[in-house]
Amino acid sequence: MKQLIQNFKTGDLYVDDVPIPSISSGMVLVQNHFSLISAGTEKGTVKVGKASLIGKARQRPDLVAQVFQNIKKEGLVATFNKVKTKLDSLKALGYSSSGIVLASLDKSGLIRPGDRVACAGQDYASHAGVVSVPQNLVAKIPDNVSFEEAAFTTLGAIAMQGVRQANPKLGEKVCVIGLGLLGQLTIQLLNANGCDVFGVDFSEQLIKLATGSGCRVALNRNDPNLSKACENFTKGIGFDSVIITAAAPDNDPVILATEICRKRGKIIIVGAVKMDVPREPHFYKKELELKISCSYGPGRYDSNYEELGNDYPVAYVRWTEQRNMDAFLDLISRKKVNVNPLITHVFDIAKATEAYDIVLGKTLVPHIGILLEYKERENKLSSSVIIKNNPVAKINVGFIGAGSFAQSYLIPNLKPAGVSLDTVVTTKGITSKNVADKFGFNKCSTDKNDVFSNKEINTVFVATTHSSHASLVKDGLLAHKNIYVEKPLALTEEELDEIIETKSKNNFPLMVGFNRRFAPVCVEIKRAFENISEPLVVNIRVNAGFIPKDHWTQIDEIGGGRIIGEVCHFIDLMQFFTGSDPVKVYADCISSENSSLKLEDNLAVVITFKNGSVGNLTYVANGDKSVPKELIEVFGGGKTGIVNNFKNGTIHSENKIKTLKSESKGHREEVAAFLYALARGEDAPIDFRSICLTTLTTFKIVDSLQTGLPQDIL
Repeated sequence: MKQLIQNFKTGDLYVDDVPIPSISSGMVLVQNHFSLISAGTEKGTVKVGKASLIGKARQRPDLVAQVFQNIKKEGLVATFNKVKTKLDSLKALGYSSSGIVLASLDKSGLIRPGDRVACAGQDYASHAGVVSVPQNLVAKIPDNVSFEEAAFTTLGAIAMQGVRQANPKLGEKVCVIGLGLLGQLTIQLLNANGCDVFGVDFSEQLIKLATGSGCRVALNRNDPNLSKACENFTKGIGFDSVIITAAAPDNDPVILATEICRKRGKIIIVGAVKMDVPREPHFYKKELELKISCSYGPGRYDSNYEELGNDYPVAYVRWTEQRNMDAFLDLISRKKVNVNPLITHVFDIAKATEAYDIVLGKTLVPHIGILLEYKERENKLSSSVIIKNNPVAKINVGFIGAGSFAQSYLIPNLKPAGVSLDTVVTTKGITSKNVADKFGFNKCSTDKNDVFSNKEINTVFVATTHSSHASLVKDGLLAHKNIYVEKPLALTEEELDEIIETKSKNNFPLMVGFNRRFAPVCVEIKRAFENISEPLVVNIRVNAGFIPKDHWTQIDEIGGGRIIGEVCHFIDLMQFFTGSDPVKVYADCISSENSSLKLEDNLAVVITFKNGSVGNLTYVANGDKSVPKELIEVFGGGKTGIVNNFKNGTIHSENKIKTLKSESKGHREEVAAFLYALARGEDAPIDFRSICLTTLTTFKIVDSLQTGLPQDIL
């Protein structure tokens, strides 16, 4: 299929052939007929991509701050690789489209193949032939509404949410500042609501269009009589509310709003304007109310709503994103809103770059609503695209999941080992195509079966979201593949039991990405304690940092939480140092009434091992970022080994100190060890029993927190 793409590093825009996206539970696969270019939003996005590195930094100082924070945490080399990966990424554009459902896995069962639907969402409703969209970002199109009209639905929902924030009453006087696409839709919605509307903009073309959209009066911002006109329009009272739909680099729209608003009136910000609100002379004395309108409505940026498909009860949240989309389509159907006069251009997707020349001002023609059309609709849609035909090596790799972690720490370490890169699979075609081009895979795909059914692929790397690890491991073993899977191996004991049973019948090497045991400083310390015949005490302190509850790693259905998803690293490391099986665990966490905290992210764990060793883990998310993330101490036999955040370490023995230096956290070494074992026909370098015990121990930690009691592991 064809998709419009921007290279974030160079800023180049182009249309390319990519695999169709995949769908999973709660998703809907839609063949686009039209998508709408949101000129204001997308112009800003494209300009950031086209800026130089310094220009990008100036426009996104928040990301620059993250980079410096990451350098403190992970070091310069690791941070450089992360930044490079981000810059080398391809960006999907667009977030409002319409088309026909090809397949649906929505949990409600209300959306079916053949349905005409409108779609919303950045990275979902993209400018692409086929899109995969969460069920709560899909709305059915009424029979008398065209695909062209329905393509405006997302922008309509954004405008509608702005109007809802103003909560205008019948007969109220409302000013709309900024008469672009959002402004024109806002005017029509206010007009349908029985409001008396005044418009302001710099463009005479948009001012003229606004009078046709329902504005009783529309004037240029530079008109010297603007203030007097506003006063006469409101009979000297001032506007009941002002809705700002403009995009501006300064706070002029906000200042104007404070001037023309009545006492105790409302200012609603929908567009991207500078939020510098002067207290005097109007804001304070008029007791004005300033409100932000968040995109399409309640549900936006809530992964439980958007990604997991959990709707809000209508009795408590009347207007959600999806219900706003439905309402806008209904208004079009009842002829209360007319978007057809807003359509100035229609381009075939193959000529999408010409459309963006207009948006970016390279081609100077009046424009407002620009649609992209998808005329070529193949009967057979492909999940894969062949990039090249490199020869197959003894170890031929398929890669499932290729996010920033995989691109920074795993894939770059494959080629030096002499393996061949066959197929990379991701849920989005744009991502798989980018990774394939960047690292030299022969094929890119969005279907895992393109890896598992390929008999030439003998080794599979899995780096997907945590919830899919267990099923992909089982699929790989059943397909007779060697498997490397990022941690965790499984999210439940049931999944773990199924993997154990599957591996007992299909005994192929299975490796989990517990990289820390391969870090050079850890290997050196392990060697120093190798010949002592007494139990060890291992202390590990992890200053993990705060992650909000709505982050994907914290959601049980997706990430499994940090105990299962990250604490497993340190259980494995304790096993590595002690050389023994964990037999019992006790855990406790903080107690607090602060609902923003995930209490189990701040815990202490004590593990006893079969050989008498003891492991103590302190894992916190409530510490200061300036403290290094990880401190590891090993005691026994008159010796002490210390690892300082994997940047350096020391071995203390006989009153002497041996200094160890390395910035490697073991990612390169673990991949090399796994591939070396495969080349020699050996099993994975971490014993499968040890991997299972590590995974089981994390489950027992959760049980201990819930029961308040120690839990037996063996």
